[in-house]
Amino acid sequence: MERRELWEVIEEARRRAPGDAEAVAEEMVAILAALPRERIVAAAQPLWDLLTDAYRIDLWAAAYLINGGASDDGFVYFRGWLVAQGREAFERAVAEPDSLAGLPAVRAAAERDEDLEAPDIVSTVWNAHLKATGEELPPGSFAIRHPALDDWDFDDPAQVRARLPRLAALYLD
Repeated sequence: MERRELWEVIEEARRRAPGDAEAVAEEMVAILAALPRERIVAAAQPLWDLLTDAYRIDLWAAAYLINGGASDDGFVYFRGWLVAQGREAFERAVAEPDSLAGLPAVRAAAERDEDLEAPDIVSTVWNAHLKATGEELPPGSFAIRHPALDDWDFDDPAQVRARLPRLAALYLD
């Protein structure tokens, strides 16, 4: 499965479950589980490639700011949430993490002091394969290749304000 095809699955899931990342994950599982086994397995790598594209220090800082902290797992779940926002929002955030401040979901989360995470997005292909076949994904179905990240003190308000001014205005001011 090509990345473009995975985005089509994600967008269809978003149409079926607008505004709810966990419901998007459920719809993705349903859509993928209806595909032939080989196509389900083939969706694993493009999903992890998307999650890896978002494995950036500035996005980690954004997740840390938005969620009041972000462990390794928390950052994976935040990236899952970001995938569930759709291709346009995802690509904009990867290119410019401070653009997240313009998303209504981020603004609402800031007002309500809510975390933005979607752990079930990360396991959609796994769950779809299990649902369709009763079996786990075969070993070697995907590889995770995270790049090395620069160092950044997310607890330093001056660094956050300098690098993520719009998000800092929502979360620090």
